Amino acid sequence: MAIYVILRRASSTVLPLVSRRATSSALPLASRSALTSSSSSSRTFHSFLTNRFGNVKLSHMKITTVARKSFATKTSADSNLTQVLDSEINCALEDDNAQREIEIPDDFPFEIEDNPGERTIQLKRQYQDETIKVQVDIPNVGPEENEGDDDDHDGEKHDFEASIPLVVSVFKGKSGVCLEFGVTAFPDEISIDSLSVKQSEESEEQLAYEGPEFNDLDENLQKAFHKYLEIRGIKPSTTNFLQEYMFSKDHKEYLEWLKNLKNFVEK
Repeated sequence: MAIYVILRRASSTVLPLVSRRATSSALPLASRSALTSSSSSSRTFHSFLTNRFGNVKLSHMKITTVARKSFATKTSADSNLTQVLDSEINCALEDDNAQREIEIPDDFPFEIEDNPGERTIQLKRQYQDETIKVQVDIPNVGPEENEGDDDDHDGEKHDFEASIPLVVSVFKGKSGVCLEFGVTAFPDEISIDSLSVKQSEESEEQLAYEGPEFNDLDENLQKAFHKYLEIRGIKPSTTNFLQEYMFSKDHKEYLEWLKNLKNFVEK
């Protein structure tokens, strides 16, 4: 009886182990490999995701930092530029020429067309059967003259004087043909640089023959052309006023230019 009990206990312990081993041995090799591979793949994929998205997060942090530094640099540069522009605007406002209104003389012979934002003005008048148009540009300012330089050679004295360029066009009838003068106006003096007859059908790309240098012409011919312009209103009293007017316009346009720059930078 004792032997039977011992045998039953032994069999109850051994049989489950044998059964489990048999079951394990009965599984195909491919299935076991698949289970092992599945466990390994899970670990590998998890590692891939961690590395992949960890790097993306780090790259995003780097890009964000660069963007913040770039934005801070841009903001600082723009702020500094605005301050400098403010300083320039205040200096321009302190200049009397920027605020002073120029009164047009009663005997000024031309109508003035002055459009803000443009560097030139247009003059126009009727003289008998002629229409006279003048384009006046911003003044040219020469270098300051040295006080110790007593030389005053002809042709060199103008190097230190302010001047304004003019283009004077004299039209006759409705044909569109005009006599065009290139003129430089100095204080109390008018210099003719060139003259030519312009045809209405000429394009801007065509260059009309302007004759020889005006100063090379016969002296009597030079005087006759100066008189021709004078009776049509191009004389020192006219150009002296225009010089004052254009200096004032130059300051006003400069001030407006600074304000437009500041408004753009602040947007």
